[in-house]
Amino acid sequence: MKDRKESLDQLCINTIRMLAVDMIEKARSGHPGLPLGAAETAYVLWSRVLRHNPANPLWPDRDRFILSAGHGSALLYALLHLFGYPLPMEELKQFRQWGSKAPGHPEYGLTPGAEVTSGPLGQGFAMGVGMAVAERFLARKVNRPGFPVVDHCIYALVSDGDLMEGVASEAASLAGTLGLGKLIYLFDDNHITIDGDTSLTFREDAGRRFEAYGWHVQRLGDDAGLDRIEEALRLARQEQTRPSLIMVRTHIGYGSPKQDSPKCHGEPLGAEALRATKEKLGWPQDPPFLVPAEAAAHCRQYRDQGAALEKQWSEMLERYRQAFPAEAEALGRDLLGELPAGWDRSLPVFRPEEGPLATRGASGKVINALAGVLTNLTGGSADLAGSVQTLIKGHDDRNIHFGIREHAMAAMVNGMVLHGGLIPYCGTFLVFADYMRPAIRLAAVMNIRSLFIFSHDSIGVGEDGPTHQPVEQLASLRCIPNLRVMRPADANETVAAWRVALSKPGPTALILTRQKVPILDPAEVAAGGGLARGAYVLADCAGLPQILLLATGSEVHLVLAARKALQEQGVAARVVSMPCWELFSEQTPAYRESVLPSGCRLRLALEAGAAMGWHQWVGDRGEVMSVDRFGVSAPGEVVMEKFGFSVERVLEKARALLGGA
Repeated sequence: MKDRKESLDQLCINTIRMLAVDMIEKARSGHPGLPLGAAETAYVLWSRVLRHNPANPLWPDRDRFILSAGHGSALLYALLHLFGYPLPMEELKQFRQWGSKAPGHPEYGLTPGAEVTSGPLGQGFAMGVGMAVAERFLARKVNRPGFPVVDHCIYALVSDGDLMEGVASEAASLAGTLGLGKLIYLFDDNHITIDGDTSLTFREDAGRRFEAYGWHVQRLGDDAGLDRIEEALRLARQEQTRPSLIMVRTHIGYGSPKQDSPKCHGEPLGAEALRATKEKLGWPQDPPFLVPAEAAAHCRQYRDQGAALEKQWSEMLERYRQAFPAEAEALGRDLLGELPAGWDRSLPVFRPEEGPLATRGASGKVINALAGVLTNLTGGSADLAGSVQTLIKGHDDRNIHFGIREHAMAAMVNGMVLHGGLIPYCGTFLVFADYMRPAIRLAAVMNIRSLFIFSHDSIGVGEDGPTHQPVEQLASLRCIPNLRVMRPADANETVAAWRVALSKPGPTALILTRQKVPILDPAEVAAGGGLARGAYVLADCAGLPQILLLATGSEVHLVLAARKALQEQGVAARVVSMPCWELFSEQTPAYRESVLPSGCRLRLALEAGAAMGWHQWVGDRGEVMSVDRFGVSAPGEVVMEKFGFSVERVLEKARALLGGA
């Protein structure tokens, strides 16, 4: 009986291997080495340990599985298909082709069962840490004695490349510090990268490094066998106070003539090597995409087991709902990503008589006003909570101290969003957005509601000098598709920006001042009301303007003052606040024309950042007052004046445009 089980297990493992290889051969593109080497490890996890329901990939209390080594995507698709997820064979046969649900690297929202978009190494690793944080937060928030409504593990298959990436080191360090016992990573330790043996660049003792981080580490040799892998996984599940790393010595391209060689990393095996691999593994040469009936039946039985697991959970949830109706209602809403009715009534309204306020300060007040209504709002900063104003006062359990780990921080927020149930945010200085860019980009690729808060938004930072004064960051963030970049002019525009960020899908970068700025007087200008449309007329004139003054953030106050002076000189000027180009671009042509009339070609834009992108708004007759060089260390107001950001300089530029008309 045991021999038959072992034979059946081996048949399933080889089915996974050969499905992956056949996908890659048909596409003439892909990475066969990882699926051949890691199929055994993945099969043990999926068939013996992982709590999942293939019939419902979105079951809230499922264990999560992340393929952080996303180049091995064919392994994931073979597993999903074989275990009965809604990924039919037709999709596998279209691997890496236009319109396929089996793309070159896993994509969240496209492939049922793909938990994250992975591929850039280290990102999946860090997102998994964020998921484990979310699981812990929700468990502590909603679980009650006898009702473990939230109780699951986060697994990932990680590679040598993942462990080399700095973002993984940042995330691993924090995971150990936080003692995330529900985090279990399988290290596909095959000793090979594209350039050759890992000894070229990676000679450290990775196990001891992770032990130093505070992880529980197990080391398995290449002869461990299925039962030993299962035992290691179960030991990891029993570990409650430390994340786990299971190092499994594998062989890239197992069974092929290219085994243990970089040659099988990122290209098909080829006809000759494929034939030899099938012979080595005792696999029929034809047909391709073979799924033996016995293997299919064995793996598909986990659909029934998964359905039973979810049914037990649903029955417990119903009992929980009866015992704790308010908590159950909130949990259901949070898991769906919905906001409670009237949530925005708690948002503050700021008045000019209260005095100037930095937009970072206004953002902090918004966070604390929302905290009592949105009880799943949680976040923190990269050791800059006081500066970026991200602390939730009186709720230490909802403040995340990410440490000086900007890249991992952003990736973890993505993981928290993907897990579901939370509204996470993170913050740092705008200049450090560069450290976070890969994770911000992935948030945009996945179009998830990650919220990135950036303060110290310009050369107005002052004395810290050019290393801390952002210049090109605004333009570079605006280049990312799907990312809303919002730079509010005052406290009330900041409130409006938060309202948009929380009520719309997709990620947001909120760009805030360090320095205090006046609160715009609603009796004089239409402050804040048009932010949801990206740009709006803040102060107008009668008839068609002679000149348009466009600005974002703190510079809006300069163009308002300049407009007043121009009016006194008989010049019809309009001020347009443009806090979010992306939202403005989504508006109808009629609305955009109403704000930026084509009949007024004299336009002056003002922003304390690089000019890139502004010419689409100012046209061929307009000019941009910008910062296209690095800053200088001096008091912020001095730096702004020296760089030409003064009312006098704006008037000079405006008059020059008018004079040349």
